[in-house]
Amino acid sequence: MELSAVDRAIEYILINYRWVFVCFFLLPVSLLYEIYNYGRNWIIVKLNSAPKLHDKKVKNVQKQVQNWRASGMTVPMCTSRPGWKTMSLSKPKYKNKLFNVDINLIDILEIDAEKQTVHVEPLVTMGQLTATLDPLGWTIPIVPELDDLTVGGLIMGTGVESTSHKYGLFQHICVSYELVLADGSLVTCSKESDPDLFYAVPWSYGTLGFLTAAVIRIIPAQKYVKLNYHPVYSLDDAVKVFEEESLKKDKNHFVEGLMFSADQAVIMTGDMSSTCEPGKLNEIGKWYKPWFFTHVRTFLEEGPGYEYIPLRQYYHRHTRSLFWEVENIIPFGNNVIFRYLLGWMMPPKVSLLKVTETKAITNLYEKYHIIQDLLVPVKSMKQSILTFHDEVQVYPVWLCPFNLPNDPGMVHPADDDEELYVDIGVYGVPKVLKGELYDAVNTTRLIENFVAKVKGFQMLYADSYRTKEEFHQMFNHALYDKMRDRLDCKKAFPEVYDKVNKHARSH
Repeated sequence: MELSAVDRAIEYILINYRWVFVCFFLLPVSLLYEIYNYGRNWIIVKLNSAPKLHDKKVKNVQKQVQNWRASGMTVPMCTSRPGWKTMSLSKPKYKNKLFNVDINLIDILEIDAEKQTVHVEPLVTMGQLTATLDPLGWTIPIVPELDDLTVGGLIMGTGVESTSHKYGLFQHICVSYELVLADGSLVTCSKESDPDLFYAVPWSYGTLGFLTAAVIRIIPAQKYVKLNYHPVYSLDDAVKVFEEESLKKDKNHFVEGLMFSADQAVIMTGDMSSTCEPGKLNEIGKWYKPWFFTHVRTFLEEGPGYEYIPLRQYYHRHTRSLFWEVENIIPFGNNVIFRYLLGWMMPPKVSLLKVTETKAITNLYEKYHIIQDLLVPVKSMKQSILTFHDEVQVYPVWLCPFNLPNDPGMVHPADDDEELYVDIGVYGVPKVLKGELYDAVNTTRLIENFVAKVKGFQMLYADSYRTKEEFHQMFNHALYDKMRDRLDCKKAFPEVYDKVNKHARSH
């Protein structure tokens, strides 16, 4: 169908002047949405009404599952949460073919200081959780960076942050999970009560049951992070310093690296602190402050240094610039004038960016953009960075260490011993030789094959082009398949592969 003149004009603006639409529409809407969510969460916590409503909401999930069973179970189930609300770039289309179940579970249920746990529903976000815990002097041990990441997504997928060299992946700080199963029953599993189900849930992408709540560990928090910046000027030094600092679990509570080229990086280490030295406070979360990655880059010229950052601002240090992705949407977003005038509304909600994408913009992202988190053993870190440099030359590159214990489930070390891994985050527009075109499929395939070769894993929020056989070689399905059989999931839920591969997400 041919577009009208008005529709063509709107599409032209959205493609060629997207920053206009983002600045004058999406930013105000994003701000109002944040104010609503913050206010709602504050009221719910003050009234303590969430625990009373939880049982009712779970029963609604169970009722929908029973309705699916009564309908003949002709197609598998999935959550009805729209694809544009997720944090990945893709908007999965497989949901259109499945039986959708509404999971409206968005509240913090209980904070137990004695047990040092927090009981939450799956759609609780990291921003919501830190805003609630921080004033009370608590934090979860791993706070994945972006505000809108949800507990459910981090459990059913995965999550990693700069404390992961101490605590592992997000799944490793979870105490128990509550799920509605394919028969409509409600179960709670932990390492003690049902270890098979407990270890099978992470990375299962909602294909063993519907997550309705989780209990997560909390630890005492302090007011600041003392953050040390270590600039390095060769890849060998970057790998050496990064690995050495990651192994100092008792000394460094936080470890993170940013590669700005193949031979320039800044490795950051930090610890929590109750006090701040005079003149050393940097409130990087303030709207007028430079984007964090640009601030880090200055230490390449200035040399080593340290400063104190308020804890919650540190946790969400990459949020305002969505790491560095906002630079592609608002090229002047880090300009001091923009920061002072409109920076207080940053960032635009990822969900709103996705829902307002034209087909042309979606195609541009799919063809000329890469967003991948590759989890590889730290012993393969140098080889990995060189491979990504040769294939895409996207900088900055995010480096985040994590400890991978030898637990059952989809991912565990190749040698069956606890091992240090690194998440290498590649986000941006690949650089190719003049006259050549970036080939998203072949390049991603090559990177996937490399990661598999070094016994690594691909985060599944990103597009995967692996065949089913290759996918099974990368991820251990032994326990997962056992639980699929035990819980009678074959008709109830698709397999993980059928939800995360590129074809399923686009058809």
